[in-house]
Amino acid sequence: MRNLNNVPKVIMESKSIGHAIDYKWTKKKINKLLDPIEGNEELENALMQINHKGSIGLTAALLEWVYWRFTGYSQATNDTQKRIEALWCSINNREQTNPLLFDTEFEIPATGSVNGALWIALMNVRMIDVRYRKGSYFLQNDLVGLVLLARHITPKKKSFDNWFAQTIINLTHSHPNPYRNDVLDESDKAVYDSSNEPVICREFFFDEKFEYSVEASENAIHAFIDNLDLKANSFLNLPKKAS
Repeated sequence: MRNLNNVPKVIMESKSIGHAIDYKWTKKKINKLLDPIEGNEELENALMQINHKGSIGLTAALLEWVYWRFTGYSQATNDTQKRIEALWCSINNREQTNPLLFDTEFEIPATGSVNGALWIALMNVRMIDVRYRKGSYFLQNDLVGLVLLARHITPKKKSFDNWFAQTIINLTHSHPNPYRNDVLDESDKAVYDSSNEPVICREFFFDEKFEYSVEASENAIHAFIDNLDLKANSFLNLPKKAS
């Protein structure tokens, strides 16, 4: 899975590719996705079991669910693909990626069942990226809205639910949160250093045959990065390949 041109099997099975935009997109739904913490404590607690690099891997995988759902419906999906690439690179070394800036003045409304949903997804990813770069102990909280959005727009929700449930189990075992039982400073001023956490790769989320190990993940993510067009992605700050 060296690039994002191959659709993961589970996303194909969820009927996301080319399916009609037939989900509800009301003001009430938009508001729930913009402020998702209330009523989703169980999901929030589940996400808090995962460390930072596991959370960024999950962010990239969830954004890929969104990306494939809207391919063919919005030109913004090209930019989404670049952000997914940058997320995987930031797991390897976040210093080699640029901040995932998006609508910093909040000028774009979340209306429109395609562009509005994309706006919410990319804004969630932006906030997750900010917390990751800062080393926030509350990084995982911002994944709640992205999970709910990806599920809401997926035609076959059972496919998404099964994938997500198994993914959380796998992440809890492979990338556990070392401070999940700590009493955290609500001011969010403390800084957590995730640089020593093991990397995670796209195969972990989308390849049923992938057998996780630190070495296998490192090999896979390096193969992914080596296959990128560095000049085409302004979010990347990796050393340029020799021509």
